[in-house]
Amino acid sequence: MRALLARGVGAPLGVEEVELPAPGPGEVRVDIRAAGVCHSDLSMVNGTLAAPYPLALGHEAAGVVVEVGADVTRVAPGAHVVLNWAPPCRSCWFCGHGEPWLCARLGSPAAARGRTAAGEPLHVTLGLGALAEQVVVGEEAVIGVPTELPFEAAALLGCAVLTGVGAVRRTARVAPGESVAVIGLGGVGLSVVGAARAAGAGRVLAVDVSPAKAELALAVGATDFLVADDTISRAVRERTDGRGVDHAFECVGRGSTIRTAWRAARRGGQVTVVGMGAKDDVVPLSALEIFHSARTLRSSVYGSSDPDRDLPELAHAVLDGSLDLAPLITDRTTLDGAAAAFARMARGEGARTVVVPRDTA
Repeated sequence: MRALLARGVGAPLGVEEVELPAPGPGEVRVDIRAAGVCHSDLSMVNGTLAAPYPLALGHEAAGVVVEVGADVTRVAPGAHVVLNWAPPCRSCWFCGHGEPWLCARLGSPAAARGRTAAGEPLHVTLGLGALAEQVVVGEEAVIGVPTELPFEAAALLGCAVLTGVGAVRRTARVAPGESVAVIGLGGVGLSVVGAARAAGAGRVLAVDVSPAKAELALAVGATDFLVADDTISRAVRERTDGRGVDHAFECVGRGSTIRTAWRAARRGGQVTVVGMGAKDDVVPLSALEIFHSARTLRSSVYGSSDPDRDLPELAHAVLDGSLDLAPLITDRTTLDGAAAAFARMARGEGARTVVVPRDTA
């Protein structure tokens, strides 16, 4: 089968033939029907996150189970599934205390699985490597969805939507009438915008460096669009009676934009960091401003979500029309066009590109 591989920091991406093992006990083979191009994968390509190479990219995907190993009880061949890149163990301290998104066994950016056509050991992103024609994963890494759910929508549920919606509903718990600023309008940021509006937020300020994101932001529910510059925190305060917003969401993963979100929130407001940044990118905050501002600063890991619980709820919301994901998909391509999609994402263009690995008609 073919997969999109990274072979080093900054090296060109390429589609290569790879070989995956047959499903072992508790494992399933999934034929990938749609996969999203996510910024977390770019972080493993540009060196923000350290990863082993060669690396099969991709972790946001949906498909059909085509083979199961021994002792699999969760799904059967023919099931439509979304891949879960953070399946909790259900037995560690964090899982036992209602925080499966912090599961002790999670955290590795890649896992060893299969080989390249040249016989090199292959690694797969977040245990999946889903920008490929097929994956072999543990059964706990798949979540069944209704067969009528389109694969493109199902794929986005696995990362961008679950993360963005969860950040609003589960982490920050935005209440009706509250004001929100969202900094960074990729697939996750736009999901935050839409979820904030659905939660009843009174004013939703969408912020991005690209003026081209304005139409997308307004389409998913933003009340205002602002182009990011050195005065953006002041511009946010001017639109909120001088106070700042109740909730500021940072969806970029940079120290500078976290600092911007901090300054955009009102005294006593909440700052939620959704973007994942580099370990040496420091956010400067003085002891006095932490005390004086009375703000809360926290992160939202995978939207503070339990995918087994939350993803089926989102799938039904798509089917009943209460969750519209169409504005999030700005490009579609084949596996051979996936490298170009990464280049567009690096330039800050569009929202989500959906990759259809091969024609299954």
